[in-house]
Parts: sequence; C-alpha cells; structure tokens
Amino acid sequence: MNLPPSDPCPCGSGQTFGACCEPILKQQKPAANAEQLMRSRFTAHFVHDFLHVHRTYSETANEPYVADPEAGKTAWTRLVIHSHTPGANADAAFVDFTAYYREGDKEQALHEKARFHRIRGTWMYTGPARTGPAPIQAQAKVGRNEPCPCGSGKKSKQCCGKS
Repeated sequence: MNLPPSDPCPCGSGQTFGACCEPILKQQKPAANAEQLMRSRFTAHFVHDFLHVHRTYSETANEPYVADPEAGKTAWTRLVIHSHTPGANADAAFVDFTAYYREGDKEQALHEKARFHRIRGTWMYTGPARTGPAPIQAQAKVGRNEPCPCGSGKKSKQCCGKS
C-alpha cells in the first residue's frame, strides 16, 4: 500500500506520514526510542511493509527476509499507546499499546505490553512482556484515620470505612 507523505500517519501520532514513520520505514533515520519503533512497526503493518517488521524484530533481523503469503490479511485500523516506560537500563524499554483491526464488520483489539532493547545503537522489538490488559492491582487497605479514598475529605472511619 502506498501512502502519500502528506496523509496523517497511521500510528496516530498526529503528524503526517512523511514527518513521522515514513523516514523510519525507508531507513532514512532510526527510531529515537522504543515508542517510535512501536509506532513504525504498526505503520509497517498498516502499509504492508513487512520487511520493516522483519528487520526490527530481534528474532528475525539477522535472517533473510522471506515474504509470507498470509501477511497483509489483517486490516489494521488504529494504534493507541498507553505508556512508554524505561526498563532496567537505558537500553531497555516497554511500550503498552492496543492495536485495533477490522474483522468482518467489527473492530477487534490486540492489547500488548511489548519489550524493546537497543542493540548496537538500534531499537529492536524483542517480544511481548504481556498480552491482554494489565492485571488489576490490589488496593492497599486504608487506615481508619487516613482520608477516605472516595475523596469526601472525611476520615475513613467517619465515611466509607464505617462498619
């Protein structure tokens, strides 16, 4: 699929394709961080540039590219980045995202927290750290004399913490 540089970038950054992902896909500039690489990988799926997807995945980057006849059957529609967080060091990061696609007449979602590493100065996708939404965090118990979590301004024992 050929996308004009003046069109909005499919990654949802708010920039034009020519200012956002196109230079990364064309290898005119590297992704500056894990989020930019994630955005470019989504855009590559959107425009069917599967060579970019291949060369930015650590498991396949050093292998010869062989086109997959099944690739391109998914109609990706939009990307939402929930967070971009650092990893254990400056060469590691995580991007939590939802990529949406059309299946029949319904929009479906792929939610993933992806792991990225900078290898020899280049950001690479290394795989999912988690698929699906983030687990629900248990709420810490509120002490009787602490402010009520409902936001009333009262002490917990005088509000929602009444027995």
